[in-house]
Amino acid sequence: MSLLHRPRAALLAVALSAALTGLVYMPEPAAARTVAGSEIEIPYQQFTLPNGLRVLVHTDRKAPIVAVNVWYHVGSKNEAPGRTGFAHLFEHLMFQGSENHQGEFFAPFELVGATDQNGTTNQDRTNYFQNVPTTALDMALWMESDRMGHLLGAIDQKALDEQRGVVQNEKRQGENQPYGRRISARIFEALYPAGHPYSWQTIGSMADLDAATLDDVKTWFRSWYGPNNAVLVLAGDIDLVTAREKVTRYFGDIPASATLADMKTDIPKRTQDTRETIPDRVPQVRIYRAWPVAELGSGDATLLDLYAQILGGSASSRLDSRLVHGDKLADQVSAYAWSSEISGTFFVTATVKEGVDPARVEKILDEEIQRLTREGPTAQEVEQARTLYRASFVRGIERIGGFGGKSDVLASCTVYLDKPDCYKDELEDIARATPATVQAAAKKWLGTGSHTLIVEPSETPASALPETAHATPATAPAAIPAADPKFKTVRTDVDRSQGVPKTTRFPDLKFPAVQRATLSNGMQVVLAERHETPVVQMNMEFPGGYTTDVGGKLGLANFAMQMLDDGAGDYSALELAARKEALGAEIGVGAGLDYSAVSLSALSDRLADSLDLYADVLRRPTFDANEIERVRATWIAGIKQEKARPQTAAMRIMPPLLYGQGHAYAIPFTGSGTEASIVSLTRDDLVRFHQTRLQPEKARIVVVGDTTMAQIVPLLEARFGDWRTPGDAPAVPVVTEVALPARPRVFLIDQPGAIQSNIYIGQLVPSTRDDGTIDFDFANGVLGGQFSSRLNMNLREDKHWAYGSYSNATNTLGQRPWFASAAVQSDRTADSIKELKSEITRFANGQAPATAEEIAKIRASNTLELPGAYETAAAVLGQIASNQRYDRPDDYIVRYKARNEAIGPADVTAAARRLQPDALTYVVVGDLAKIEQPVRALELGEVNVLDSDGKPRRKE
Repeated sequence: MSLLHRPRAALLAVALSAALTGLVYMPEPAAARTVAGSEIEIPYQQFTLPNGLRVLVHTDRKAPIVAVNVWYHVGSKNEAPGRTGFAHLFEHLMFQGSENHQGEFFAPFELVGATDQNGTTNQDRTNYFQNVPTTALDMALWMESDRMGHLLGAIDQKALDEQRGVVQNEKRQGENQPYGRRISARIFEALYPAGHPYSWQTIGSMADLDAATLDDVKTWFRSWYGPNNAVLVLAGDIDLVTAREKVTRYFGDIPASATLADMKTDIPKRTQDTRETIPDRVPQVRIYRAWPVAELGSGDATLLDLYAQILGGSASSRLDSRLVHGDKLADQVSAYAWSSEISGTFFVTATVKEGVDPARVEKILDEEIQRLTREGPTAQEVEQARTLYRASFVRGIERIGGFGGKSDVLASCTVYLDKPDCYKDELEDIARATPATVQAAAKKWLGTGSHTLIVEPSETPASALPETAHATPATAPAAIPAADPKFKTVRTDVDRSQGVPKTTRFPDLKFPAVQRATLSNGMQVVLAERHETPVVQMNMEFPGGYTTDVGGKLGLANFAMQMLDDGAGDYSALELAARKEALGAEIGVGAGLDYSAVSLSALSDRLADSLDLYADVLRRPTFDANEIERVRATWIAGIKQEKARPQTAAMRIMPPLLYGQGHAYAIPFTGSGTEASIVSLTRDDLVRFHQTRLQPEKARIVVVGDTTMAQIVPLLEARFGDWRTPGDAPAVPVVTEVALPARPRVFLIDQPGAIQSNIYIGQLVPSTRDDGTIDFDFANGVLGGQFSSRLNMNLREDKHWAYGSYSNATNTLGQRPWFASAAVQSDRTADSIKELKSEITRFANGQAPATAEEIAKIRASNTLELPGAYETAAAVLGQIASNQRYDRPDDYIVRYKARNEAIGPADVTAAARRLQPDALTYVVVGDLAKIEQPVRALELGEVNVLDSDGKPRRKE
């Protein structure tokens, strides 16, 4: 069924997201009951308005917020060849003004502190979601109903042209990546015959987007975007009586459209395997294989999810065991069943190690798929996959909103299967699954009929390939189907001429109380209890991260930390991964600029066993020689991938430019180091790092979740109380302060064939611990911190040269790196730099100070979102860990709120002056054949052309 499962965070999730997205009475409402070992339930109540709008209500009082989630059962499959991309284009248009609200849809939500707000389109639906303070629910419902029932009068040619440009730049951005959007498009075109609703991209073709007229898009909206084709879910601090009254009032007078008929299942029956090879500007060969399979909602779809998990869904999977750990022929593999409404698609991918014959990898893919299908999985494999599913679902429904949250689950079940609690059926299907049933589903679907696509390294990017024309773009609007006569409207008393309802009251900020303890070795423990979900989240953080690499081997800290769970205690790397899965536990390892950390998410009924494994990872990593070599090869391949991707290429090069060679922060911000440094790492280096840099008496343990201090401290003491730091352990490096450059500098990186340019503008600002940090971040919010901030409104909404443009400063103990960035269409590179420079300069020197409206917006956003910001244990843990890292008091968030409320125009102006236009560093990644001369003509400062390692190629 695949309503509960999310793709493995690897190659496939990125590719598919780019290709397919543009995100009855029940018992008394209560929070979702997820006691370990019991039935999982999201209680709901529902009603339907006379106009056909179906409404579901779930009550969860743990935070004073309500998730408002609107799903239209309209996606790209409902388009026609020649009119592709309309559903996604309309998603963008619906974020513009409506007839009774002039301006961006986001604006009123920013003034009430809304969180987790977005809209997404896929093949089967379009959804809009946001979490708002309970007191702002009237505003949210007014806004959603105004764009549902009162939108067309606000859409004019200017709005269409603006959003068409934004969408086309979103399309370019997805295609201007290694293994980008064009690859997944070719796979779907091969699997699904011409005219099949899944044969074209959700984002549409450039030709169809160019040809779309104002009449076209208005016809599209009139045809399908009525309340009878929508589902509204309200989850959180809400009840049925309140919901019925408010929803009827705001939505009841909206007339129905035609009812969109459900499409029949349409799974192509392919009688032969096919293949193709595509060139792309990538460092490694990647193999994709895909089949059309069972549709969403079917039992086979659920069984194929389990099969995919066992085949290539985790570090202990069959493909990982053979290709990554065993034969060491691939750097990354994955398998995933992407379920959609009228057909599913099953994917297997492998990124081939450099120097390995792809045919050999492909042969092993065949062998492992055939072996698993022929012999079936083991009972243990099925049980591990089952445990992972259940644990993932339990973690997801801690949230009321967002992807995988409770409102998302209820909406998807209702829209796709007309059964709000369909997740129970899927959980039951998973519980009943056996090796034989999983095997049978694989035999049925994964035989002849696959398509294999090989991406080969080339000087030609895949974006240069011609786009498939599914049909000649339409030249006249389609006919508007008649509205469904069985639906009626009701009279309401809403006077929309009065504008958006004003929210005048807001919930109080309440941060969970923290408790403290100290282990016998000096380890500090901080606990915040949260008992709503049977999960315990934990993080152990040590001072020093990438900074400990200074003067040594770049990448050592991150490499050593990543190796901690590649074998520990009595477990090999594969055995450890399998043990995690069997426990339903998640262990995260890694480092940042200023810290190294190991995290644990454990089901509360398996906490002790999970802590045993956690202690093995922290205290007893094996640093097996074979695993080191495997990880080293994959790591070096990852560095090459970073250089091929424009965003990470810039983040590798900018730090040494900002901080200067030899500085503790003058390292790739990816933490990966350089090829030469990683080649030079020895096992002794890793052992020494572990023994001397993970210093227990300086460690900070934060625990949030379903436990108590009486329970957790003895568990931690037994596993960590005797851990001591050796006497010769080095001190944490001191991060020195750097002077800003005397004049602007420009650095160009060539990306031949690029259809976009990635622009980064950087400067150093004072440390996070500086007294002026809150003020600076407030000022940055005006300039580039939000959707409606100046940079994005200029380059995206006004000029529509970019999909987005933002700025931010990363939190660090030393001087913070501040960046403004934008990915822009190539022919507007110089113009975009000019606009960015102007916006930054005028704001910094006071020519264009923050307006009263901007200050009110940032103040509201920064303060009013706080009561709902700590809904999840992970959010609470992150705030506590941040407080400890930067020496903040426990009530920091209360002080943060108070300071934001006190900031005025003079404070913002003073904070903005920390940006010095004459000290800015510009880095531009793009096709220099197209952009170099226009950028030089700007005369911003000295121009240097760098290679992918940051070394000069030529100088002005």
